[in-house]
Formats: sequence, C-alpha cells, structure tokens
Amino acid sequence: YRQLNEPSNQVANFLLRKGVGRGSIVGLYVERSLEMVIGLLGIQKSGAAYVPLDPGYPKERLRIILEDSGIQTILTQQALLPSMPEHSGAVFCLDDWSGFTAESTVDASVGSEPQDLVYVIFTSGSTGRPKGVQVPHRAVINLLSFMQQELGIGDQDVVPSLASFAFDMSIPELYLPLIAGGRLLVVPRETTGNGEELRTLLQQQGVTLVHATPTSWRLLLDAGFSGKGRKRVIGAEPLPQELFLRLMESGEPLYNFYGPTETTVWSTFQRFTSPDEPVTIGRPLANTQVYLLDRNLQIVPIGVPGEIHIAGSGVTHGYLSRPDLTAEKFIPDPFSSDSAARMYKTGDLGRHLPDGRIEFLGRADNQVKVRGFRIELGDIEAALSAHPTVKEAVVVAREDRPGDKRLVAYVIAGVQGINVRELRNHLKDVLPEYMVPATFVALQSFPLNANGKVDRRALPAPDVRDRVSESDLILPRTPTEGILAEIWAEVMELDKIGVEDNFFDLGGHSMLATQVISRIRRTFQLEIPLRVLFEAPTVAALSERIDAAQRSAEGLIAPPLIRVSRNEKLPLSFGQQRLWFLDRLDSKSPVYNIPLNLRLEGELEVEVLERSLTEVIRRHEVLRVNITAVAGEPVQTVRPAEPFALPITDLSQLSAA
Repeated sequence: YRQLNEPSNQVANFLLRKGVGRGSIVGLYVERSLEMVIGLLGIQKSGAAYVPLDPGYPKERLRIILEDSGIQTILTQQALLPSMPEHSGAVFCLDDWSGFTAESTVDASVGSEPQDLVYVIFTSGSTGRPKGVQVPHRAVINLLSFMQQELGIGDQDVVPSLASFAFDMSIPELYLPLIAGGRLLVVPRETTGNGEELRTLLQQQGVTLVHATPTSWRLLLDAGFSGKGRKRVIGAEPLPQELFLRLMESGEPLYNFYGPTETTVWSTFQRFTSPDEPVTIGRPLANTQVYLLDRNLQIVPIGVPGEIHIAGSGVTHGYLSRPDLTAEKFIPDPFSSDSAARMYKTGDLGRHLPDGRIEFLGRADNQVKVRGFRIELGDIEAALSAHPTVKEAVVVAREDRPGDKRLVAYVIAGVQGINVRELRNHLKDVLPEYMVPATFVALQSFPLNANGKVDRRALPAPDVRDRVSESDLILPRTPTEGILAEIWAEVMELDKIGVEDNFFDLGGHSMLATQVISRIRRTFQLEIPLRVLFEAPTVAALSERIDAAQRSAEGLIAPPLIRVSRNEKLPLSFGQQRLWFLDRLDSKSPVYNIPLNLRLEGELEVEVLERSLTEVIRRHEVLRVNITAVAGEPVQTVRPAEPFALPITDLSQLSAA
C-alpha cells in the first residue's frame, strides 16, 4: 500500500504544482495497468476529478469528450501518445517517472468536501452526443460504505477489476478492495473477454469476490467457473431467469444490483439464496429512496407499473455543462423536506411486489443495455442518419435467442443505395465497438402504429440473408476452411459462411470471438490466442494461421530466438522494468524477498549440494544478473558463472533445548 500511496502522492503534488486542484478536471488516457491506479488516486488526492478516456474508444468520441469536458491536463502512457486525439491541454506520461521523482511522497492537504466531484463519466446521449455525469465524493462514499458492509469486504479479500474504467461498474471493483485493505487484481483487457483465461486467472489469484455483468457471468459459467465459495455480484443489465437458475445451481448466495450512472452505479440490491425466489432488483441501498411514480409523479399502487425515480445520497450533480438536460432528468424531490433535494427520472419501469421488493420491467424510453453497456439508441440512429446514403434509420436491441441480445439497424436508403460495409466503417469511426449494430436490414419503409410513429415491435426479425457478408460468397476450399466455416456458422447461427466473410462484419463481437477460439482449440488441439481472430478475421486468413501453427507443431510461429552476446549491456524485460520502478520508489522494501527455512533430514554432503547450486546458477542466467543505470536508463549485465561456496554454520554442538 505504501508503494501505491507514495507515487500517487507524487502525482497529486505534481498536479497541484501545475495549478490543478479542487474544481479541476483531469483526463486519464491509460490502459489497465499500475499506472491507471496511480493516476486515479493521484488525481483524487489533488482534489481534482478524473475523466476516464478509454483507449478503445474511437478518436471522434474521445475528441467530443475532451471538447465537452474542457480538459486542460491529461495523464497518459507513452505508447498511447500517437493515438491521442488532438487537443490543447498539457500531457504528462505516468510511465515516464522522471517528471514526478522530485515531488513529495507525503499526502497533499487539499481539504476536499463531500460535494466535490470525484469523477465525470460520459454515457450515451439521446442526441447522438455523449453526456458527462458529475459524480461527487459523497455519492461514492455512500455506495462503497454500504457494499463493504453488506458484502463483508475485508483485508483478506481479493477483488478483480473486470470492467473498463470508463464504465462506472468499475468503481466498486477498483475501490472496494482498496478501502478495506484487500488486494486489487487489475485484469488485462484481452483476458476479460476470454472465459477460459479469465477462469484460470481468477482461480490462480484466489479471488474472493466476482462483480460482473450477465455477459461476463455467462462466459465464466461456460468455462466451468460458477464462483462457488466466493461472493458473487451481478448487475448492469437485467438478470434473465435462465441465467439466474444457472448461477443458483452452485448453492451460493447471489447479489443482484441495479442502478443508473446518474445515481452512482447501484441504487438497489437483492440477495438471493434460493432458485425458487422471484428475480427482482430488491430494495434500496442505505440512504437511498426509490419511488415508482405515474406521469403525475404520484406513487402507484402495489403491483402497478410505474417509472423508477431515485433520490438520496447517490444522486449525482447532473450533466456537465448541460443545465437543460439536468433540469429535465434531475427533478425536485416532492417527498423531501429539503427544497434543494433532487431525484432522478431513470426511464426504467418497475412494480412493487407485496413484500416491498421491486420487479424490473424494462425501459420506458429508447435506452437499452447490451453486454452491460447502457446505450441510447438515438446515438446510433443519429450517427447513421448523418451518413449521406441513409434517408432514415431505426435501431433496436433484439434477443432472438436467449442470452444473445444484439443491436439491429433498420435503414431506408437514399438515392445512392446502401453499402453495409461502408455504413459499418462509418459507425466505427464515431462510436465505440459495443454500439455498432451486429446486423443491418434495408427496408423500403418502416411499419407505423396508429399514431403514425415507427412501430418498433413490428420491425421484421433479421433474415439470415440480411446477415451475410457484403462480399461475394466463396465457399470453403480446404478442410481447415470447411471446419472453421462450420464453427462460425454454429456460433453465429448462420446457414452459410464464405471464406472472405469478416467475422465482425457478420455481427461478431468479443464475446462470440471467445466461443470461436475455444472451439478452435478443442477441434484442432492448438493453443490459439484470442487476438489472432482480430488479426485474421476471415475464414481464409484464420485458416492460414491455423495451418501454419499445425506445421510448426508448437502453436503460432514466432520469430526465431537469436542468442545475443552476454558481453553487452542488455535491456530489461517488462517484468524487470516493473520491479526496477518499484525498487526506485522504495529501495529498502523487502516485499520481493521471500525468506524460507528448509529442513533437510539425513547426511549432508556439502560438496554435492554446492555443485548442485553451482549448476542451478550456471543454468539460470537471471540468478547472475546485475541491474544498473546507464544514462538514467536501467540495463542488465550477466556475470560469468562461478563456483558457489555454501556458508555452513555447524550447530551440532548445541543442546537439544
């Protein structure tokens, strides 16, 4: 904790010296890493609020966030500098520590107040432009305090951070273990979408709490991980009955949390102990009030649907620089004696059961959740309508098979007609990957209801022919291509797959990709990493990679290993760089020294033991490495192997006492 706290303090003091402090907003553009956590804490310790900037977002979306938030300072990593959108703010790299080393490691004294902002997180906006939700310390403290007490989080807990830090579900994952003195496990981006790799990581690291979306829980269940013996939390999208029953098979309790970003991650919870219970979102968290109201803001009777309104400590400060929208969604709380109190209109529908629990009934507007991400369909429709070939566009979320909710875009073409690949690429330029529809359906006109509005329920289900690639269908030509085409067709529920069809253009996404890779591993008995499908997204390209891997008989062919001279000063590996960095922060720390007492019984042959240890040291060069700094950069030098003399202390003359 000291090794985390001190560099965080250095970042905080650095920011304060640069004029950043209470009331400031700092952008954080980093991958999941140690630097991410140091950056988060450093910004907060300076009294400023952070804006998470996910490197996986399109440049255009990041540009809008930077523009709307007015960020003047950004913390990032050196490798991300080329991908950063143009902006006028100052940029500092957290993995170039030279700018921070002179700063004090003592906690900065800034005097933050409960109403100060801790972060501004951007969510989908119905106008096509994301909106920034301003979240105060008061709201986050209320959330974390409740969850720590309810879940019993302590210093023995190990909590994995699975969500992107630009997704507010990350808040409990990042901060619950830290406030309780536990251990935070930052899971790499590519691992979170691979059920088998994620299962292995969670088991190896001994995690005690899994806090995940229904999509992630399905991945884990399919990989044979039920969370048995661990605290289990699910949320961010409705909990389907079939998934609930699968999760309850382990006999362990399950927490279902519900809440929008505007009321700080979670607002209600339900602890299930039996598969016979109704699936509900339960009751409010501490210091939270939930009302089910009609259009006149009157409380509806038990069993009658009403819009969910949320009040209390979790209500945020509204939308950044959007007073009109804030006034529309954050309305005066008529049930509070405080005239300044506000409650948030969620747009969700629910009804009270006789025992007081709340049953979630869906959305009252045009907002959906897909794979845990909250999406304003109007965002996608606006982006589609901006394309010159689109006359009109409607986007819906369909779940034509249980557990596989997908976005479908229905478009009416202009005079030039529709090119699906062009539309898809256009959306990828302006929207995150999770907001790009899996399927595009061209219609002559949209079905209308009696009021003359588009009848979304009457839109036709996508036909298989609507989901085939835009390229001409080329059938498999080799056995490998044939097997791959069958795997793709089975996973994506398509009749035919062409060898030049792009997996992602067919509607594939990261979750389906993990299923494809898992089946490839079983079928071909090859260890193929998930990234290969992203690098070779067609049947033909992936087939070539698999054939090459089979020929090598060692998995994917890697560049040949070439022995370099040991007389040179060599660069450090990434792992060595990390340890060097930590040692520079605290050179006296013994945390990576592991003492061990080993008792050997029998006759001790000192010469044989010395020869054995000498051979171990000769064989493993890392045991003969010295790391030094040359011109400020760490390098390693490998010393020649030498005989090892084992120090012996003879205690045989001591009494047994």
